[in-house]
Amino acid sequence: MFGIRFIKTQPTTFLIQYKSGGAVREGPGLSFFYYAPTTSLVAVPLESTEAPFMFEERTADFQTVTIQGQLTYRISDPRKIAGLMNFAIDPGTKRHLSEDPQRLGFRMLNTMQVQVHAMIQKLPLRDALGSTTALADTVRNGLRAAPEVAALGVEILGLAIVAIKPTPETARALEAETREALLKKADESTYARRNAAVEQERAIKENELNTEIAVENKQRQIREAKMDADRAIQEKQQDLERARLEAQIDQETLRKSFVAAAAENSRTESEARAYGMRTLFESMSQIDAKVLQVLAQTGMNPEQLISSAFQEMASRADKIGELNISPDLLRELTKKR
Repeated sequence: MFGIRFIKTQPTTFLIQYKSGGAVREGPGLSFFYYAPTTSLVAVPLESTEAPFMFEERTADFQTVTIQGQLTYRISDPRKIAGLMNFAIDPGTKRHLSEDPQRLGFRMLNTMQVQVHAMIQKLPLRDALGSTTALADTVRNGLRAAPEVAALGVEILGLAIVAIKPTPETARALEAETREALLKKADESTYARRNAAVEQERAIKENELNTEIAVENKQRQIREAKMDADRAIQEKQQDLERARLEAQIDQETLRKSFVAAAAENSRTESEARAYGMRTLFESMSQIDAKVLQVLAQTGMNPEQLISSAFQEMASRADKIGELNISPDLLRELTKKR
């Protein structure tokens, strides 16, 4: 109504309100009412932009390669770029009135491609194929230092080079060359492995023979040690047998001496007893028999005295007419026995 409108932007959009040729209001994420007939609005996006790319370049050895990657950037100074490019928007649709916002990506990619071209044309094909990281770092630093990028107020956030690929024919040639080199290395590895296997087999055989020799020597030493041990045992046994025989001889000698001494002692003792008895008999031959009998009965117990009495009576039975023995005496004699 009456040309008064309201606009609201996101925090990632820098909005500038121009009126009478000058900026009267600016900032990210603004929302306000304005008078449309006398107001111009400029909206500069602040979010990061990703620009994928893929283009061809020639190496120092005139080989074509395809470079593929992605450039990430953002507008860091919206006032500066708003003065160089047209970011005006339609108040009704909020769409940009020109194609400059889309051209910004092309301008950034063209600036980047110039620097990539300057590097790739100095590298041969093989070096270029393996220089993705180094190329990305160099071009990124070059873009950050480029005057045209700084003049636009653009900040380079990152540059990633995904791949550097040769043409299919060149790739097949490189693959064939690399394949042949790999096959050659594989053959060399096979030969080296076979030689190593032969050397190891020879070493194993030598170790086996050395082991057998060592085992034979050890067994011979064991046999010799066993024979020495057996001989030592036999010598010990012979020494023991000799000692046993010598001990038996000594014992028999001692026994012989003992027997001789015992016989001598027995003969001496017998002669002594015979001499004593002969002397006793000679002495007793001069004593009366009655006296000897009385002496013999000295110290006898009653039973022996009674027996001697009966014996005396039996020797004079021819002079005894009648002998009466009472039952009491007979019982006492029987009881004593």
